[in-house]
Amino acid sequence: MSKEKFTTLKSTAVPLPIENIDTDQIIPARFLKATTREGFGENLFRDWRYDGEGKPKDFVMNDKTYSGKILVAGKNFGCGSSREHAAWAIADAGFRVVISSFFADIFKNNALNNALLPVQVSDTFLAKIFDTIKKNASTIITVNLEQQKVVLEDGSSETFDINPYKKTCLINGYDDIDYLLNLRDEIKQFELTH
Repeated sequence: MSKEKFTTLKSTAVPLPIENIDTDQIIPARFLKATTREGFGENLFRDWRYDGEGKPKDFVMNDKTYSGKILVAGKNFGCGSSREHAAWAIADAGFRVVISSFFADIFKNNALNNALLPVQVSDTFLAKIFDTIKKNASTIITVNLEQQKVVLEDGSSETFDINPYKKTCLINGYDDIDYLLNLRDEIKQFELTH
């Protein structure tokens, strides 16, 4: 199933300056019974967002001051178990990008496989992003995948790394199967010449 193409995203952001957010905090295990990707967003950070009776808590995602398609999180985001549901929940909640200064490898791969872009920046630049959002919740952050760059409204920026294959897939809206199908003519040519 191909995804929406990703080249440049300009959006406000939701700040979550908490370190070591694990996948059970992102999507608690009791919500992992579904087999499709839809519906997980409503339970993203469920135990932080709602009390036992389902009433909203004082949590950033319940604060109408903050919105957008970018989640900015503290260092070591997505640690813990390898559940792909964490990436599903974040994407289903409307986020296209997660910015942090470090991601757990399995979460990073799961995110990329689900058209969710994990952008790793330095601790210093992450602190600047948090400070910028704190001063102005409506600040626009630009994530340019082609240039592999995050740009703030004041012009400050930082580049980020991404696997070239995954970059190609995101820019073209491919999943792994779409990527191979895109190479169909080259594969046929190779078969004919070998």
